[in-house]
Amino acid sequence: MIHIAKDDPTRADVHELLSEHLADMFATSPAESVHTLDHSALSAPSITFWTAREEDELLGCGALKLLDFPDSPAKHGEIKSMRTAAGARGRGVATLMLRHILDEARTRNFGHIYLETGTEDYFAPARRLYVRNGFSECLPFADYVLDPNSVFMELRL
Repeated sequence: MIHIAKDDPTRADVHELLSEHLADMFATSPAESVHTLDHSALSAPSITFWTAREEDELLGCGALKLLDFPDSPAKHGEIKSMRTAAGARGRGVATLMLRHILDEARTRNFGHIYLETGTEDYFAPARRLYVRNGFSECLPFADYVLDPNSVFMELRL
């Protein structure tokens, strides 16, 4: 059974998965369009980080970053570092992680959840996952700017 729980992004197996994630992002997108966070950035107080595991096997990870919009009374969040381990792809890990993050955001009474992903074919499965779960394209948010290599998405909770 797959179990999702808060975890430490500096844990050895997680660090390895995140390093693989960063390497893939730099291999598929121009450096200025890579917005992936490394393990130390994912340890920030504004970020909650989870892993999906089956027994002791790491299957994937995901994070929720609290966004601060000074002119909005509601809390908002951004999905960061969604990644499924290569050996676990096709098992629904990303869907389970996404739903877990969205449930947590609802529990925290967030108004919107945002994300940024790539435009390249490599990111097509991720874009389909987000659309299937109610996300739609939006304008850049937070500190992002228009970028032909980025797709910005939002979900109103």
